[in-house]
Amino acid sequence: MAAVTQAAPRAEPLRIEDLAHDGRGVAHRGGKAVFVAGALPGELVTLTKVQRYPDHDEAVLDQLLEASPDRVAPRCAHFGICGGCALQHLAPAAQLAAKQRSLLDALARIGKVEPQRVLASLAGEPWGYRRRARLGARLVRGKGRVLVGFRERKGRFIADLTRCEVIEPRVGALLVELGTLLARLSIPDRIPQVELAAGDAALVLVLRHLLPLTATDLAALRAFGAAHGVEWWLQPQGEGSAAPLDPPGSPLRYALAGYDAEIEFRPTDFIQVNAAVNRQMVDQALALLGPVAGRPVLDLFAGLGNFTLPLARHGAEVLGVEGDAGLVARARTNAERQGIAARFAVADLFQPLDDYPWARRRYAAVLLDPPRAGAREVVARMPRFAPERIVYVSCHSGTLARDAAVLVHDQGYRLAAAGAMDMFTHTAHVESMALFERG
Repeated sequence: MAAVTQAAPRAEPLRIEDLAHDGRGVAHRGGKAVFVAGALPGELVTLTKVQRYPDHDEAVLDQLLEASPDRVAPRCAHFGICGGCALQHLAPAAQLAAKQRSLLDALARIGKVEPQRVLASLAGEPWGYRRRARLGARLVRGKGRVLVGFRERKGRFIADLTRCEVIEPRVGALLVELGTLLARLSIPDRIPQVELAAGDAALVLVLRHLLPLTATDLAALRAFGAAHGVEWWLQPQGEGSAAPLDPPGSPLRYALAGYDAEIEFRPTDFIQVNAAVNRQMVDQALALLGPVAGRPVLDLFAGLGNFTLPLARHGAEVLGVEGDAGLVARARTNAERQGIAARFAVADLFQPLDDYPWARRRYAAVLLDPPRAGAREVVARMPRFAPERIVYVSCHSGTLARDAAVLVHDQGYRLAAAGAMDMFTHTAHVESMALFERG
């Protein structure tokens, strides 16, 4: 929606009431919402760059008259320009509280449900936590170099970063050197992105290149990798084309402590970006499911078996179902390599499931970890599965709330517990977990 007017800066103070879903402060003036970039709840501010829309206004903080006690100095010198973070100016504990409120608000407002118990928020180290990231690359001839990093906030250009404080530190400190390397290649203007993937030991960078690389280019990549402990993969087309430049020294793997299980993955595979929160998430999910030994458990949207393998280690008769055949093949390999008795199946969980024998069975428990679109089709089939307990891991509070309404109001489950998880610290992104029990 285009702005209908451009107003001059307003000098009159405005009290910020809450945070919006994207991390901006929210206030109201004349019954109309005003979204203020850089402002925090409780603060008294004046505005600049006010743009008016029919149903809301947008502005940038001009003067901070009264600061929130939760305001902190951002660690990153690029905060406010780079779009990778939205909340570095808010203390991590306050970020957690805001995400918990956002989750509960979505459940109440969209799903008309309230958890009987609010789970303590899960969080990890707030810096250097991202083991997966897709970084843009852009040759800026005026600067004479390639910029590597996230896009600017509300912009289409790559932010000019010297370092990143939230991605894997071995790469976060190398952005300038990485840009210098790319600028020396024969096709610096045909490299749109570099993808980071870090295991417990190995570190991989995937270079997306739109034209072939020369022998000199490959030698430069090898030298950089040897100097910085990086293994290169090359991706000339889609994700399926990604392949190692040289035979890997060691595979990408992460361990699931306490379950004698390890996940091996390709650098383009989906994994949870925050290792510390992922470990807590797996522990909490299994605790909420209760005793599973000898009982049939269905793990939907199973990916590489992040939950499936621990469930099997706990003795569950678990089936992991995932729509990506490549992920399923690697999940099976992970299980077989470690002697874990987990089974896997390929199925599009957004389509009717009547033709699958496993979808006609009953299960003691169901765990689901869908993408942002949620699990509408699977939830509609839950009466057929008839689980006593359902653990729903969500990366979008709105679709969780939508699906919770069906489980509670239409199918008779109780929302026994729910809580937020800070998988993406310093962003406004809210991940969560909910437990449903048969009424």
